[in-house]
Amino acid sequence: MLARIIFTLVKFAARKGITPPDAADAKQQARRTGVRGETYAYWYLRRHGYIFVARNYTATGIKGEIDLVGYDGPVLAFVEVKTRTGEHDEFGKPEDAVGHEKRRALSRMARQFLAERRIPEANCRFDVLAIESRPGRPPDVRLLKGAFNA
Repeated sequence: MLARIIFTLVKFAARKGITPPDAADAKQQARRTGVRGETYAYWYLRRHGYIFVARNYTATGIKGEIDLVGYDGPVLAFVEVKTRTGEHDEFGKPEDAVGHEKRRALSRMARQFLAERRIPEANCRFDVLAIESRPGRPPDVRLLKGAFNA
């Protein structure tokens, strides 16, 4: 119930897009867009029944992070969130940014996550949540469950 209420508020705030207004530079704007996209994704997935155990997980010695880790029923899902705004159409769809190297890094981090928490066997999958935000319109969200295998 709480997730439904909070997602309704987040969705209302994003009704005209999730791009931050007038960020100082491109890098800062991209970082803010990413944070807003991850927050939107977190509440979107909570509303769809995910129970999260970690957010922005980093593993020592491995470059990158896993945006969200949570249970979707009995399955432990490692979720990569990709957000694109209207200004970045030339880069293609958000989910296309999860290429071979990113998948390999996510797989390594997932194995480290399981090892750190002493989870010898788990039913796991890798999801990609793609968010496209156009100025003046609500975000378009696509959840790709089982987007790739480890």
